[in-house]
Amino acid sequence: MFTGLIQETGQVVGLQQPAGKSAATRITITARNIPHQLKIGDSVAVSGVCLTAVSVNKKEFSADLAEETLQRTSLGRLQPASLVNLELPAMASDRLGGHVVQGHVDGVGKLLSLEKIKGREDWRLVVALPQDLMRYVVARGSITLEGISLTVARVGSAEIEVAIVSHTYQATNLHALRPGRLVNVEVDVLAKYAEKMSRRKSPGKLTVAQLVKLGF
Repeated sequence: MFTGLIQETGQVVGLQQPAGKSAATRITITARNIPHQLKIGDSVAVSGVCLTAVSVNKKEFSADLAEETLQRTSLGRLQPASLVNLELPAMASDRLGGHVVQGHVDGVGKLLSLEKIKGREDWRLVVALPQDLMRYVVARGSITLEGISLTVARVGSAEIEVAIVSHTYQATNLHALRPGRLVNVEVDVLAKYAEKMSRRKSPGKLTVAQLVKLGF
């Protein structure tokens, strides 16, 4: 489990395409601090995608991208030198400063704009979301974009608006993104559970025949 509080940004060193159909695409990322804390088999969130480290040294780590990951996220479209957000899993003793983030990306959105608010240090981020994800988003609710725990400021018909404080803009890969860029989206898992529970059919009333059959 993650919290959506980015610990540092890393840089994509390479994205090695597989030679055979059964081979996984391997992404290699360099960073200042996270590689020192990883060992092979550990989980790490890369721009919101939970990956498993398969190779680690002091300066970089590598992870394999399954076909599902390539189809559902933006990682396969990254280029060398692209900035990515990094977060290690939360420990039991950690404060939950963001919200519950699984690292299971639901889909990709498209960055429409990222503009500084006039007269302020804040930024306004607008992202178009897939229609099947819009039903999980509410104003002032939580959402994860590029692995960052954010609060939704406004919900439109097909897009959302998020206020970005100066620290988040500078400390994450947001400052390097441009309109048209695809961003990884994870909606609040609690919204998905709530939807599933609301769709459960009521068991209804027991009949006399059913009670007899049960031995009453």
